[in-house]
Amino acid sequence: MDWIINEAMYPEVLIKIAIALTLSLVIGVEREIKKKPIGLKTSAVIATFSCLLTIVSIEAAYLVPARDDINVTMDPLRLAAQVVSGIGFLGAGAILRRNNDNITGLTTAAMIWGAASIGIAVGAGFYIEAAFAVLSVMLVIEVLAPALTKFGPKRLRSKEMFLIATLLDITKIEALITYLDNENMSIEHLRLKQEVTAHTPLKHVLELHLVTVTNKPTPQLYTELIALPSIESIEIEIYT
Repeated sequence: MDWIINEAMYPEVLIKIAIALTLSLVIGVEREIKKKPIGLKTSAVIATFSCLLTIVSIEAAYLVPARDDINVTMDPLRLAAQVVSGIGFLGAGAILRRNNDNITGLTTAAMIWGAASIGIAVGAGFYIEAAFAVLSVMLVIEVLAPALTKFGPKRLRSKEMFLIATLLDITKIEALITYLDNENMSIEHLRLKQEVTAHTPLKHVLELHLVTVTNKPTPQLYTELIALPSIESIEIEIYT
C-alpha cells in the first residue's frame, strides 16, 4: 500500500510504460509493413505489460517488510524472468512449417521475444540500452540484410524457389533442367513421379527445390517455363 499512497512514484512508472510502448512501436510498424502475422498491436501489448510486470516485480521486492525472526529475501526480477520463459509460447505460434519443409516466422518469433526484452529493460530503468538495442536491430534488418542480398556473396543473394512442373514427354525433362541451369538456378532437391489417370495421357511431375540468384520477374519466368516443349502446367513459389 505504501507504493499506492506514494504519488511520487507515478510519474516515473508512467514514463517507463510510455517509453516501452514507444520503442515497441518501432518493431510493430516494421512487422506491419512486411505483413507479418504479429505486428503493431501484439508488440505494443507485449512490451507494455512486460514493463509493468518488471516494475511490479522490482517494487514488490523492496516493499516486503523486514522481520527480526526470519530472513526474507526476494529476487527483484523474479517476475521478469517468468516473462522471458512465457513469451516463448507466443513466439512458437509465429513459426510456420510449409509443405516443402521450408520454415518461416523465425524473425517474427525473435521480434516477439525482443518486444518483451524492451519492456523488461525499460521497466528496470535501462532506457538508453533499450533504445540502442532497438535501433541496432532495425539497422540490421532494414539496411544491412537488404544490402547483403544485393551486393553480398552469391549464397547470400540467393532466393529459395519451389517449382512443380507437369510434362507429357519424359524425354523433355532434360530440356527443363538445362533451362534452369542457364538461368542460374541450382537444384537442391528433385522429386519425380508419374500420374496415371483414366482417359488421359501419362504425365510426369517434377517437384524441384531450387536456389536462384535471378532477378527475373516471376510472371516472366512463368511465361518462359510454360512455353518450354511438352510442359503442360507450371507452379512456382518463391521465398524472399
